[in-house]
Amino acid sequence: MTQKRILVTGASGCIGHYISEALIKETNDELYLLVRNPSKLQVDTKVRPGIHILQGDMQNISQLSDLLPTIDVAVLTATAWGGEQTFDINVLKTLELLNLLDPERCEQVIYFSTASVLDRHNQPLKAAGEIGTDYIRSKYECLQKISQLAIASKITTVFPTLVLGGDAKKPYSHLTSGIPEVTKYINLIRCLQVDGSFHFIHGQDIASVVKYLITHPPQTDAPRKLVLGQQKLTVNQAIAEVCAYLGKNIYFRIPLSLSLANLIIAIFRIQMAAWDRFCMNYRHFTYDTVINPDSFDLPNYCATMSDVLKISGVMAGDRWQVTGDR
Repeated sequence: MTQKRILVTGASGCIGHYISEALIKETNDELYLLVRNPSKLQVDTKVRPGIHILQGDMQNISQLSDLLPTIDVAVLTATAWGGEQTFDINVLKTLELLNLLDPERCEQVIYFSTASVLDRHNQPLKAAGEIGTDYIRSKYECLQKISQLAIASKITTVFPTLVLGGDAKKPYSHLTSGIPEVTKYINLIRCLQVDGSFHFIHGQDIASVVKYLITHPPQTDAPRKLVLGQQKLTVNQAIAEVCAYLGKNIYFRIPLSLSLANLIIAIFRIQMAAWDRFCMNYRHFTYDTVINPDSFDLPNYCATMSDVLKISGVMAGDRWQVTGDR
């Protein structure tokens, strides 16, 4: 197989770590890993030749103007989660990077967006662009603009759902870091019945999908917008699975209706942003079509709530507690 020159931005982030590790261990490709702080990249970059650490960030992406036209595959995970630089990095600098790639040479761009910008039919969600957080609105805006670029036909956009991941050598995702705390309240949570549903995806499963896409680029007529997630899970199913894992019985459930939630918000004068209010009313963040390793006949690393808890260091049964460092 011909060796590729692959760029990974945001290589020291949660998803970036899993992708970088997979490409280092499972390919012989020439890798260019862009990181702001090399000391945060906790993967063995000396295990084989052909691994290049590029210290820099998206705000100075023009410094890579000589390298970018030589790249065969670009995996763009770098993002700003909020603050003054959000639109500059997530929109302007991302577009600048894409324009510096050679559309004739570059085989594929795997651009990371977020499933929050899509509706249940995998189409752009108007509310995300109007009242979303700065992060979500910037991703929505970039999604609208990349279709106009010269390299647009080479771009595969992936939309992760709720992201899990992290361990002693990889940064924890926001969701994973909160799981041990949530399990402390399981005796209360198990008594609630909630109308909602969602998907999740682990960083290692994301890396498996990305590696597959690199070696098997979508054909001309194949979908190039892929929502990454395991199968739909209702909140009530998730609670039941967590209780079963922890050995906790469910004796009754009190429906937490939307009207009750609004009453609680009013009584306690809870301040909610427009996007938070929208999410509470929307409730079902699910999608018609989702992609995970099983979609390509690859093994799933984390497909169930039991997997989630086990990987997060929560022990099963009556002895449940959190293990490992956080």
